[in-house]
Amino acid sequence: MLKGGRRLHLPPLTAVIRPNAEPAARLGFAIAARAVPRALDRNRIKRQARESFRVNRSRLAPFDIVILARTGAGQARAAQLRAVLETLWSRLPAHAPSAA
Repeated sequence: MLKGGRRLHLPPLTAVIRPNAEPAARLGFAIAARAVPRALDRNRIKRQARESFRVNRSRLAPFDIVILARTGAGQARAAQLRAVLETLWSRLPAHAPSAA
């Protein structure tokens, strides 16, 4: 998934997206302990991303989306994470490219 996807860099997060054959978008995480050392911060990032995805899922095209956290993501405030995630959802293509 990570090798074949398109990357969207929005510090402190990166998203890797790839069209899927499912009827809806799906969300995954790859948050390394090296980038975000405290489990509390890793879980907070995932919680924020899941909630934002749940709210916006109906307007997203069918993509597999993997969220990667970069160094410094653990120190990001909740409002900053929400803003980055909203920007991410708005930058996703409106529809998945058709398979040829």
